[in-house]
Amino acid sequence: MTSDVLDEAYVRLHQWGPEWGGDNGLSNHGPMAVEVLARRGYGEQVGPWLDRYVARLVDLPGEGDPITEDNWRQAMGQLSRVGDWVAFFRRAVREEPWPQVLAAWWPRLLPAIASGATHGLIRTGHAIRTVLAGDTTPGAVDEIAHGLGYWAARAIFVPGLAAPAGSLDAAQALAGLPRLPEQSGQIRQRFARLADLPAWTPALTTLRPPAEPAGVPAVLAGLVEAGARQYATHGYGSPVLLVHVATAPNAMSHLLPALPEALWTASLGATWAACAAITVAYAPADPQPTPSAPGAGAAPAADATAAADAAAAADPASLMARAAEHGDEHVIKLTDAVLDAHARTGDPALLAAATRCADLIDPAE
Repeated sequence: MTSDVLDEAYVRLHQWGPEWGGDNGLSNHGPMAVEVLARRGYGEQVGPWLDRYVARLVDLPGEGDPITEDNWRQAMGQLSRVGDWVAFFRRAVREEPWPQVLAAWWPRLLPAIASGATHGLIRTGHAIRTVLAGDTTPGAVDEIAHGLGYWAARAIFVPGLAAPAGSLDAAQALAGLPRLPEQSGQIRQRFARLADLPAWTPALTTLRPPAEPAGVPAVLAGLVEAGARQYATHGYGSPVLLVHVATAPNAMSHLLPALPEALWTASLGATWAACAAITVAYAPADPQPTPSAPGAGAAPAADATAAADAAAAADPASLMARAAEHGDEHVIKLTDAVLDAHARTGDPALLAAATRCADLIDPAE
């Protein structure tokens, strides 16, 4: 049933482009949200959800100037050529097994992991999770091509990168990040200003890397958990953007088994850098514990334990139902990542991120 629902959804979605709302970089979350709904047992809601959602989308451009091995570098980061990029990857995954295409292009795409506020990675990760679960229909494999095409067309290169080489775990490294003095403008403008922040590059090195590639999944899991905890207390500063500090590493963790192990360490470093860049550019310096009352907005809580108390009272089994009813794509995605983290750890405090996100973001109309 899940495959049938997703196949029908992909047919509908693949006529639309990867962004909506003009040149604001607002990503089309349709494929990611429907994958979560279908996999989590809410397949009957996929059709009605799409009926509402596609009204905001714009057509995917057709291929005009084909991407080749000779011109792909010049085409990176040109959103106007997204139709060319999607057509290129659709041909590629038909001519070769998709894991070979992924491995061949990974070193080219990984430096641009922040593409579309990490949505190139996230869309690709949701698609690959579907295929690895057994749905190898053309629509599912095409969805990988759409994710990779968006990644390439919306390429953003974060300045001042450095590999993890420190002694801090993910939560400690995330908590120790500096902040941009001026958190304003679109994501490209904010990321460009990282080059002028002296503490930026040294902060990237503080994360403790695994001793060997086999340790990468555990560090990624720790980053998902740290991103969720950060959202519960700092998400009020940018309720949409800060979702991705948890959802991007979660997508990478599901995608990782499709990659050769030799690429895992670099994948972790790039994911950490993207999560750190979003935090530095969008997260406020001061925490604000979760309000105890639903819909209370960003009003400060009286007690710093309010977030933990609210999380302890949350029912994991009801969180996805609440997210599906809420309808916002970011709430759906973050709830999915939080439930993955909770399933690994059993820690009820992680659930606060999902409840907080549903409070901060208005329900879909």
